[in-house]
Amino acid sequence: MPDSSNAVSAQDTTVRAACPHDCPDTCALLVTVRNGVAISVRGDPDHPTTHGALCAKVSRYTERTYHPNRLLQPMKRVGPKGSGQFAPVSWDEALDAIAERLKEIAARDPQAILPYSYGGTLGFVQSESMAARFFHKLGASLLDRTICSTAGEAGLKAVIGGKMGMDVEQFKHSKLILIWGSNSITSNLHFWTYAQRAKRNGAKLVCIDPWRNDTAEKCHDHVQLRPGTDAALAYALMHELIAHDWLDHDYLAQHTVGFAALRERALEWPPERAAEVCGVPAEQIRQLARDYGTLTPAAIRMNYGLQRVRGGANAVRAIACLPALVGAWRHDAGGLLMSSSNHFAANGAALERPDLLAGRTPRTLNMVTIGDDLLRPGSAEFGPKVEAVIVYNSNPLAVAPEGDKVRAGFGRDDLFTVVLEHFQTDTADYADYLLPATTQLEHLDVHKAYGHRYWMANNAAIAPLGQAKPNTEIFRLLAARMGYTEPCFAESDEQIAAQAIAPDPRNGGITWEQLRASGWAKLPGAAAPFAHGGFPTPSGKCEFWSQREADAGRDPLPEVLLPYESVASAPELATRYPLAMISPPARNFLNSSFVNVDSLRNLEGEPLLLLHPDDAVARGIADGQMVRTFNDRGATLTRARLSSRTRPGQIVALGIWWRKLYADGNNVNALTHQRLTDLGNGPCFYDCLVEVAAA
Repeated sequence: MPDSSNAVSAQDTTVRAACPHDCPDTCALLVTVRNGVAISVRGDPDHPTTHGALCAKVSRYTERTYHPNRLLQPMKRVGPKGSGQFAPVSWDEALDAIAERLKEIAARDPQAILPYSYGGTLGFVQSESMAARFFHKLGASLLDRTICSTAGEAGLKAVIGGKMGMDVEQFKHSKLILIWGSNSITSNLHFWTYAQRAKRNGAKLVCIDPWRNDTAEKCHDHVQLRPGTDAALAYALMHELIAHDWLDHDYLAQHTVGFAALRERALEWPPERAAEVCGVPAEQIRQLARDYGTLTPAAIRMNYGLQRVRGGANAVRAIACLPALVGAWRHDAGGLLMSSSNHFAANGAALERPDLLAGRTPRTLNMVTIGDDLLRPGSAEFGPKVEAVIVYNSNPLAVAPEGDKVRAGFGRDDLFTVVLEHFQTDTADYADYLLPATTQLEHLDVHKAYGHRYWMANNAAIAPLGQAKPNTEIFRLLAARMGYTEPCFAESDEQIAAQAIAPDPRNGGITWEQLRASGWAKLPGAAAPFAHGGFPTPSGKCEFWSQREADAGRDPLPEVLLPYESVASAPELATRYPLAMISPPARNFLNSSFVNVDSLRNLEGEPLLLLHPDDAVARGIADGQMVRTFNDRGATLTRARLSSRTRPGQIVALGIWWRKLYADGNNVNALTHQRLTDLGNGPCFYDCLVEVAAA
C-alpha cells in the first residue's frame, strides 16, 4: 500500500483522471504518481463542479487499487459453485477454455449466452464498447440495463423530452431548492455545496424524502412522506398553485401542452387528500406550495430514489410538470435537474457497433429479473435456457432483487459463468473463470456526467497491477479466439475514445484530443435550456398531456400509482408484513463498490436497520439488538438501531453490503421483489413490505 501522506515532490507526476462510478458528480481527479506508484488521488481544484473536493470513497481510491485482496491473475473454479474456491491459471488457458465453451453454446443458440453489466464504470470505453461489439457479433441475448434510472428517464421523456435540465452550477443562485428523493450529502456532494451557497444567500432548502437522512437534517424543512407517494404530493402542490393563481400564464400558453386537462386532475388533489395518502400534514403541503409559487427562482433537484417504486416514472412525470406551471424554466437558477445526460451527444453506434448483429434480433432480458430468468427452462416464449453469463462491471448477487433466486440461478451446475472483477465479490464466488480487471487508475476512458455538463477524460496513471487487463483488452482477446476478424476488434482504447464524442452541435466541437490534454471540457448552451420553450418533445413544448403516452395505451397525464406493497395498496399482505422497507445507500459505499475497503467499512461498522422506537416497543426490540427482517421472499439478520429518523411503520436498511458480510449471508435484496416500474421497466427496491422480529 503506497503512503498517500507523502508530500508531493518535484519528481512526482500528476495525471488527469475522472471518477468512473455511478454518481452524478463525475469528479475530475488529479492522481499523483511516484516511481510508477499512485500515491494520492485528489479532486481537481480548477474543475468548477469538483472544486478540489472528493467524497470519502474516491479520496481512498489508492487504497482500493492497492488492496491486498485485489485479483491479479486469472482463476479457475476448483470447488462447488459459490464456495469461492479457485486455483490460478494462465490467461491463455482461461481464454481458450472460455472461447471453447462459448463456441459450443453458440452453435446451438447464441441467445443462450447473456452479458450482465452496469454501473461498475460509466466510462464509454470500459463499459459497452468492445464488450458490446463482442456480444453483437456473437448474437448473444441483449441486456436491458434498467437497474438504476430507467423509470425516471421515461418520466422525464414524457414531459420535457429527455434527461435534461438545469446547470448544476446555477443552484447557488436559487431562492428555493426542493431536494426530492435525494440524500445529496451522500450521493451528490457537489450539488450540495451549491445548495449550501444558496442557503447562505438566503435560500430556503426543503428535503422531500421518507427518512430524515443527513441532507434532511440540514435543510430548513423536511417533508417526510410515505414511500411511493410522491405523485400525490406533486398533484397537491399543483392544486395549490392553481387555486392561488401562482402560475405563469404566458409560459403556460406559449410553451406547454395540456394544461386544461392537468388542471382538472390537479383540482382532484387538495392538500387534505394528499396528506392522507402521503402521511404528512396538510398545512405542510400548503406551505410548500406557497413557497414554490412565490419564491423566485425555484429549483428542484430530483434523484433516483423516488423512482424505485411501482409508480416511479409517473411520480417523475408529475414533479416535472411543476417548473412550467410557475415559469421557473425562464430563470438560470430555476427549473429542475434529475439528469444532464441528454445534453451530451455520444456516438453509441460507433462504440457498440449494432450493425454486427447483421440483421439478427436477439431477445432482450431485463437485468432486474435475472433471478427468474436464470431459473427459466427453455421455451418457445422465452427462448433458450440461459447457459452462460459473462458478468463485468456488476455484482448481481449483491445488487439484484429477490436475492435467493439470484443465488439459486448462479448456483446452477450447468450454468457457465465468467466474471471480470477487481475483487472476489459475492458474484465472483460463483464464477467458473474469474478474470482480473483493471481499476480506473490503470486504464484509459472517456466520461460524460449526469449531474453536470462537462465531458471528462481519464488517463491511465499507472501500469496494470499483476496480470490485470482492461475490459476492452479481455474482449479483444476473446474476439480473436472466437475468430472475429472485423477491424473494429483490433481498435485500441485511444481509437475507441476518439469515437465516443459524436460530431453533434450539442458537443460544441469538443474532441477527444482536446479533452485528453485538458481533462475536462464544458458543453456549450444556455444555463436555462427551456427559457423560451424548445423542449425536445414531439410538440417542442412541455407536455403535461402526452400524445405518445396516449398512443401507447397509457394515461396521457401523470398518474398516481400506489406501491405494489404498502399498507394502503396491499392490506392483506400488510397484516403479515406491516413495515415498509427502503434501502438507501450507506454514506461510505456506492452500489456494492468500496464495501471491502477497510477504512470505509470501519466507518460504517456493520449492516444496520433503522427502526422507529414505537415499532421497536411493539416488537420487544432493544437498541443494538440483532433482528431478523423477513417476508415471503427471504430473510436477513442485522443489528437494530432505534431512531426517529425513520417514521413509524417504516424501516431503513442501509445498503448495500456484500452478502458474505452479513451474519446469515443474506443482504437486503433477499427481501426485495422483481416486479417492474410503471414505465421504463426499472426495479422497485423501495416498494417492499417486511416484518422485523428479535433474532
